Amino acid sequence: MFRFAHPEYLYGLYFIPGLIIAFWFLLRNKNKLLDKFAQKKLQKILLPTFSKGKSIIRFGIIIFAIIMLLIAAADPQVGTRIENVKQSGIDIYILLDVSLSMQAQDIKPSRLEKAKFEVSNLIQKLRGDRIGLIVFAGEPFVQFPLTTDYSAANLFLNAAGVSTVPEQGTAIAAAINLATKSFAKSSKTEKVMVIFTDGEDHEGNLQDAIDNAKKNNIKIYTIGLGSPDGVPIPIFNDQGQQVGFKKDNSGNVVLTKLDETALKEIASDTGGQYLRGTNDRDELDMIYKDLSKIKKTEFGEKRVTDYEDRFYYFLAPAIILLLIEFFMSERKSPFFSMLNKKLGLEE
Repeated sequence: MFRFAHPEYLYGLYFIPGLIIAFWFLLRNKNKLLDKFAQKKLQKILLPTFSKGKSIIRFGIIIFAIIMLLIAAADPQVGTRIENVKQSGIDIYILLDVSLSMQAQDIKPSRLEKAKFEVSNLIQKLRGDRIGLIVFAGEPFVQFPLTTDYSAANLFLNAAGVSTVPEQGTAIAAAINLATKSFAKSSKTEKVMVIFTDGEDHEGNLQDAIDNAKKNNIKIYTIGLGSPDGVPIPIFNDQGQQVGFKKDNSGNVVLTKLDETALKEIASDTGGQYLRGTNDRDELDMIYKDLSKIKKTEFGEKRVTDYEDRFYYFLAPAIILLLIEFFMSERKSPFFSMLNKKLGLEE
């Protein structure tokens, strides 16, 4: 198997024809000026050792060296063998509250953006563990299932927001039930949930959801975001500009308060841990240190091709050609004089 590790460098080859055309115009202009200065017979007398052909050969050497340098930069690789690599880790589902109250700014820049920042940091630290994301408000849905494709996970995480859910609310129990159902029942991996929410207005039978998670040996960590004192919920337009605060039917500004009671109950009943979110601490990093102590379980295999670099096959000749061009003079030599006459470059 053959591939280029950095194929973007090959776009430089598009400039080669332009360089050749530019050189041709410059050479033609140089010859015209030389012919205006003196006739060809006189040129041989005034410039007895000058070789027109050598300048073309030197340019050709430079072009060929540039081509090989670009190919070397693209890093051609050859796949020598394909092997199966065992995958092991734990399964983690992040449950992210995207209700309107998560736009509150008692945690900067907002509760939701702080949570997404911490999840993004976690994804960068994962090594083999599978991660999935469930967003919830009035109803939960799977933003992306369990995966080890961390780049794709980050893309889907960035797209999560208040506008991604059709119904508002804070259905924590429904989110836990969906995550429990989304874990592969046949997998023997350790299973963990991490819930980011302000804990307000939990709907459904929360105790049944907790019991269901315990029955499936799922440990749940909860991170409460916000202030118990209550802050207003900002409202933004389509351009992302704040246009006011959420109000009730009476026109009064609605305050959103962190409800820690349910979150502490969820964590303690399932053997997890509750942490209160702050501006200056990465709570998920603290949880990850605890998760890293959990025994990794093998959950599958993936085929990996072992590629070997071959850039030096192009880099070494390019350097040699550049050295030849550097030490090559424009003085005539018997070999090049004969070659020039055959090419019609000199009389």
